[in-house]
Parts: sequence; C-alpha cells; structure tokens
Amino acid sequence: MNASIRIALALVVLTSSMSARDRSSARSMVVTRYGIVATSHVQASVAGAQILARGGSAVDAAIAANAVLGVTEPMMNGMGGDLFAIYWDAKTGKLYGLNASGWAPRALTIAHLQAKGATSTSMPSAGIDSVTVPGAVAGWHALHERFGHLAWKDLFQSAIFYAEDGYPVPEIIASYWNESLEWISKDPEGQRVYLPNGKPPAVGQVFQNHDLAKALRLVAENGAAAFYKGEIARAILSTSQSLGGTMAADDLAEFSPEWVEPISTTYRDWTVYELPPNGQGMAALEMLNIMETSPASPEGPLSVAELHKKIEAMKLAYADLGRYNADPRFAKIPVKGMLSKEYARQRAQLIDSGKANCSVAAGTPPTSDTTYLSVVDREGNIVSLIQSNYEAFGAGIVVRGMGFVLQDRGALFSLDPRSPNALAPRKRPFHTIIPGFMEHGEQHVGFGIMGGANQPLAHAQFVSNVVDYGMNIQEALENARFTVSPQRGCNIVIESRVTPEVRQKLSAMGHQLDVRHEYTTAMGRGQAVLHDSKSKVNYGASDARADGSAEPEPPPTQ
Repeated sequence: MNASIRIALALVVLTSSMSARDRSSARSMVVTRYGIVATSHVQASVAGAQILARGGSAVDAAIAANAVLGVTEPMMNGMGGDLFAIYWDAKTGKLYGLNASGWAPRALTIAHLQAKGATSTSMPSAGIDSVTVPGAVAGWHALHERFGHLAWKDLFQSAIFYAEDGYPVPEIIASYWNESLEWISKDPEGQRVYLPNGKPPAVGQVFQNHDLAKALRLVAENGAAAFYKGEIARAILSTSQSLGGTMAADDLAEFSPEWVEPISTTYRDWTVYELPPNGQGMAALEMLNIMETSPASPEGPLSVAELHKKIEAMKLAYADLGRYNADPRFAKIPVKGMLSKEYARQRAQLIDSGKANCSVAAGTPPTSDTTYLSVVDREGNIVSLIQSNYEAFGAGIVVRGMGFVLQDRGALFSLDPRSPNALAPRKRPFHTIIPGFMEHGEQHVGFGIMGGANQPLAHAQFVSNVVDYGMNIQEALENARFTVSPQRGCNIVIESRVTPEVRQKLSAMGHQLDVRHEYTTAMGRGQAVLHDSKSKVNYGASDARADGSAEPEPPPTQ
C-alpha cells in the first residue's frame, strides 16, 4: 500500500459518515477546536478540561489530571511513583522529553542486599528494598516551571477535593483494588488507608483519603520542596527507617529530573518518537523498523500474516531490550545501532513466515501498572505523559500519615554485577513506562498505552493501525491486540475478538495463545490526542478497556 493510498484511506475513515455509521469501534473520537484531556478516569479528564477552560496550558491540565488520578487510581500511580513526558510545542514544532524517574538510594547496593541474605540475581519484588526515589512531583515541577500558565497551587484543587470529599470507585479500578488485596494488606498503614472496613471498596462505594488530601495541600502550598525536603520528605524517611530501608535525606533532596532529547524512527511516511533509555521506548522503534521491512498485509491488522509478523518482530526487539537497556549514565547503550534500518533488516531475516520462534536471542547492534494521559490545548500544544507506581500499590508500603504508596521500581534492577542494569547507588533502573508521539505533515499525535512490558508492542500496533490501515485514533486504540506473556517464549496473550480461525492458524504455527475477553486490561489502557495544524481542529480518544474518557475543554462563558 503506497503513501498516497494510505493517506487517502485515512481521510476517508476520518470524514466519511457512511463508514462512521458502520464501524467496528465502540466509541467516536472527541472533535473540537478547543482543548482535550484524555485519561483513564472520567473525573480526572474533567478536572484537566476545567483547567484548560481557565486558561491553563496543556501542561497545567496534565498535572491537574495526573494529581486526580493519584487519588482515584491509587494502585496505579501517585506522588510515590515516577513520571516521563513528551511535550510538543505547536508554535515551534519542537519536541521536549522529560525523564523524571528516581534513582536508587546511595546506600542501596548489591553488597547491602547480599548482607541481608539475597542469594539470586533478582531484586526483591516488593518491600522497602524495592523502593527508589519517587520522581513524579519533581516531574510536575519541571514541566510547570517551563510550560505552565496558571499558579501551581491552583492545579491541585480537584485532587484535594476528591481525596477529602471522596469519589465513587468505578468498575475497573474496583477490580484492580480487589486483586491487590493481599499485596496492600501486608502493610498496617496500607490496611488502614486503602482497606476501609477491612476490605477493598466495592463499585460505587465512596472512598476518601484524608491523609492524601493533607499531602496534596502541602505540595500545593509549598511546591515540590515539601515532598523532597519538607514534611512529606520527613514522613518518607521515617517510614523507610521503621522498615529497615536505606533512604536518606540527601537521596530525596538532591534528586532532580532530566530533560532529554526524544529518539525517533520513520515508519512508512510517519515519524515516531519515544524517550531514550532507561525507558523501553527504543524497543517500540526497533519493532517498527523490523515490521517496516515487509509490506502490511492486505488482509488486515488481525490477519494471520500480520499478527505473526508483529509477534515475531516483538520477540526480536524485546530480546535486544532485555540485553542492553539501562541507565545511560552508567552503561553504554547502542541506541543508534538498535534503531538503524540496516540492523532491522538483519533482525527481520530471522523471522520464519510459517513458524513461531520460541527462543530468540539478542542481536549485536552496531555501536555508535501505570496510568497514561494525553492533553492537547486550544493552541495545539500536546503533552504525552505517563506515570506509575510500577506494580499495583507499588512496594506495598504507604507513607505514614501521607496516604500514598511508594513505588517498587527498584525491583527492575539486577543483582548481577555484569548486567548493564545492575543495582548501583544513585542509578535509575530499567523502566517500563513510555510516552509516545508521532507526526506526518499537519497531523501530530500524542499517544500512550500503559501496562508494563506490554507498552512497546502496544505502541507499535497502534502506529501500524493508523499508518498501515487508515484507522482514526479511537479505532486504533480499540482494535483487538495481542501482548507479551509473563512466560515469554511462544506464549502470547490475545483478545477473543481475533477470530477463532486466525487463532487456530497461529496455534498451528507454534504460537501458544492465552485467549482473554474482548476488551481485556491485559492489553493496557490507552489514550491519544491529535492536532491538525492546518485546520486547527483537535481530536481525542480514550480506550474502551478503561474507566476513562476524552473530555473537551468547555466553551468560554460570557
């Protein structure tokens, strides 16, 4: 399919009322000349849209929405987690990247954990030794300082309201809460804060978190300093010390986020951007490069040939990711080599079009649970932001008296000193959360799909849906997907909307399929916004796999 045909197809899908009446997606896009906020929780989307209506920037709205998500999706994200963001400036066309992932405490070392009895190369998956410095609040501060319009304190009022007054728990979040019962119940403070009456809140039950309201007020009134040097910092340190942790005052006070240059590749005639390591965005770009070495299947994105190609491309990209990804301040990572088109052609030659490969090794490149939201404001500026505690309720530790959990990002370090991702003081771990951005001509899209190891391959499937098959951003989010299985090898998780006939043929090729419901959260929960810089019209999309929505900025009031 050549470029002109793809563009024409995309315009037909976008504008044709005939196809809109007869479609496979569950929702329509939000279309407006004003701003849009797309998140996985309706109240967070509305809070961000209200900030836009008050003259706030895309960054202001993103911070406000993210603060609400920390209240309403507490197992997914919050002030105790990390943050990454891509910002596109509509006036200059420049992209900015922010890495607000925290580092390991200075005293958290391999020797320290071995002295405590660690015998394998794996980090603790939970508990105080899995905790790294939370970067989210510092990330908010850095974004606001550079791109904010409204006063800092005004961005947290909705989050404070929902923490203090409460909110009815929605369906999917109630399910996550219930599944995390054992994890959070190990911590007495976690039981007190997050298990009212000794159990997770039910759907529709109003949940309040007065401690979190207090912490949010401290941040609103005193800025990021309250978190890293003030009362919240003292509570974090006290919590850590009571559990035998290594966090020290200077680990918090000396942390700052890093502005980074996004990395990119071309896919067909679009340019796709991710953030550089320690995140896993390079795997999404390598996967796209491998996919690009052959034409898209004319039988569609859910055909046997197309799914097989993408599954095999994923395995190759993930093998390289696992071998090379780390904090670039501590390890030399061959990003340029991994993203070269020639290397993609070499890797693609390993794909057998008729058989699944169950054991994929890393190549040799030439040297040289989470929440995601996207915002576009009325000027067309775009924020693609992702923020996470890592696993549900993070390390399973709630900061005493502050109502939020600490992340367990340290679990992704290795205790093997030969690994580029080996634990070291003030080092950032391998990170799963990645914001995405893509553009072609006048079309600029901020997008992301959360879900741990799912993210690079979900990004690649979204990009292909838009570029290869002319889907609009809502269709591209909702289309049936596959994802990586924790068992790896030939194990693949796939949605039941992929037809039984296709699944049977994939199984005959050696793919071992774990078939889930039509819209399973195992595929991640995505959001997307699109700005057309010619028409000045904005489009928003929110995944049907979540409780959220894409909310338009309310019209000006007289």
